[in-house]
Amino acid sequence: MCTGPLRKVFHWGPLTALGLIKIITLMTIHCSRQWLPPQESLLGAINFLFFSSLSGSTLYHFINAIFEGPGYLPLKWMPENLSNCQYLQFCTVCQGYKAPRSHHCRSCGRCVMKMDHHCPWINNCVGHLNHGYFTAFLASAVGGSLVATIVLVSWILAIFSPRPMPFPPPSLLILFSVIFAIGLSIGVVIAVGMLLYFQVVAILKNKTGIEDWILAKAQYRRYGTVEKFVHPYDIGWQGNVRQVIKWHCIPPGDGIHWPVIEGCDQYSLTREQLVQKLEKRKRARKFRVVVPVSGSWIPISHGFRVLCSPPCTNDSRIRLKVGDVVNVTRRHKYWLFGEKEEEGSGDNNGNRIRGWFPRPSAIEVIENGMDQMSHSKVD
Repeated sequence: MCTGPLRKVFHWGPLTALGLIKIITLMTIHCSRQWLPPQESLLGAINFLFFSSLSGSTLYHFINAIFEGPGYLPLKWMPENLSNCQYLQFCTVCQGYKAPRSHHCRSCGRCVMKMDHHCPWINNCVGHLNHGYFTAFLASAVGGSLVATIVLVSWILAIFSPRPMPFPPPSLLILFSVIFAIGLSIGVVIAVGMLLYFQVVAILKNKTGIEDWILAKAQYRRYGTVEKFVHPYDIGWQGNVRQVIKWHCIPPGDGIHWPVIEGCDQYSLTREQLVQKLEKRKRARKFRVVVPVSGSWIPISHGFRVLCSPPCTNDSRIRLKVGDVVNVTRRHKYWLFGEKEEEGSGDNNGNRIRGWFPRPSAIEVIENGMDQMSHSKVD
């Protein structure tokens, strides 16, 4: 079994991405050498060098996004001024406080500095240290795939053109491989292009994906009032860009202290988070499990409607036994999300046991101690 950094690569996400890069690159180089031989024309040489640069840049920034990592908050971290702990959330797994803009990633098992999201394609989080590498990877992949699409389609058109082909007729295997590569390259341009667009917007506004959700809830809390919540880290698009985009992709700062706009401080957003967490706990409702839950992502035994209506998130599913009590904070029609109540408030590693489970498997516990059935007919 691979240990250490190699485990980051030997995962379905990076291996799939590397496979796509290799297929598109090899087929594009093959078609370029036939359609526009670099040794025979200046245009062919420019095309070959340009695509090779984009392909190399894609691979370079992809590998760096994986191995550089997002930057993890030190275990048992605390602010220098202990009085500021009141403005921060405590992480029971890392046994420390979460610095501003830091969030705990269940997949990585650590608190990540300026966490944007956990990306399965790099099998790592996108955060403070690798945000620039990740964005450069996306841009290079889109640019390279766009060039690849033009070259591959032009090669196909040259084959079916009434004019004589400038190269020998390809085999059936090569023809199918090129058509397959065209589909892959177009898919990358569309899918990765959309992701690149969202990343660029986030960089311009200096908002991570998680912070965007926090800010949306902050505005919702103030709906109908004159009070508005101001994002403290939006220091203007030029300053925002300089925090991420560098030629060397190495970000400034330590990932803990951030420039903020006038009228805000380092804990403006974390105080809002604490208020939102408190309101979330107040809205939580207790459910008692009456049917065992396996924690499977395909819960066949709980009915067809549950099976066909999974929550559209990558949050975990939890295993529960009859009698377990769960504090539910999110409810879908056929699923519930909550944290299991148990002595010690977690497992042996200090992890809180929380995730989704089928709604028909539990009944709601009401204030007077009586249980209210949560039937298949869900309100």
